[in-house]
Amino acid sequence: MSKLPDLQAWAIFAKVAETGSFAKAAADLAISQPTVSKALTRLEGRLRTTLFHRTSRKMSLTASGQASLERAMRILAEGEAVEAEVTEQSKSLRGTIRIAAPMSFGVTHLGPALPEFMERHPEVMLDLHFSDELIDVVAQGYDIALRISSLPDSSLLARRLCTVRILLVGAPAYFEHHGHPTHPRDLATHRALRYVHARIGEAWRFRHQTQGEFAQVVPSSLQVNNAEALVPALRAGLGLALQPEFLAWEDLQSGALLTTLPEWQVPPIALHIVTPPGRAKPARVQALIEFLARHFAEAPWALEPAK
Repeated sequence: MSKLPDLQAWAIFAKVAETGSFAKAAADLAISQPTVSKALTRLEGRLRTTLFHRTSRKMSLTASGQASLERAMRILAEGEAVEAEVTEQSKSLRGTIRIAAPMSFGVTHLGPALPEFMERHPEVMLDLHFSDELIDVVAQGYDIALRISSLPDSSLLARRLCTVRILLVGAPAYFEHHGHPTHPRDLATHRALRYVHARIGEAWRFRHQTQGEFAQVVPSSLQVNNAEALVPALRAGLGLALQPEFLAWEDLQSGALLTTLPEWQVPPIALHIVTPPGRAKPARVQALIEFLARHFAEAPWALEPAK
């Protein structure tokens, strides 16, 4: 198997040929003169040929050096070009941002928030992927992901934006027919509309300020992998559901849905922005993070400002 080409040495060779001096090449490349000398010695040893004729007063290319120069210059030029391009993209607000978000939140809240950012930064291209599955941000190459959960420990970098309450809700018609529960144990005789990706398991768990915690399994009449799909059945009075406040907010304001068991709270979750670890974020990604932090801090269902 052939060895990886010594691209650094070829670039240094090109710079020495261009400047005609080890010292000038070292200065242009911001490296030491011994580093230049060692790179050329290493390259000539690898090639088993001499690239320069060296005297105390003059240095000139050998036939092998002359034959190699054009391609070496291209190696140097391409390396300088790609670094300049990436550096420019990291500092300027242009380029692509890949974003992952939960389906319902992405459609109802993230999507409507983005036109303002797009108008401010027309050279940024947003690539959105909505899914309620847990996305592997690193393996799938996302710049940022929105997570709505009690975020487990991970290697991802997370910024908490706000708290999201989980509310037990139902339609007025449901409560007229089945009554309001007064304790979580009463839910055993009710009907659940269940979101399968919730991390609460089979039992619905509640916490009371004085009575502590209580968990109750509720018979299910519908389960879905997207919480928004519960809304028609909820509005039709066919069951109760634990819904994030951002999803139930408008129906609660209009009276289409009501909360119940107000003194028993489901442990809240939070909205986070997560990013891959161990790398500097380009300016366009940081700008989007700051924009979303400000935007969601002002949402009516957000309990706390972004930190």
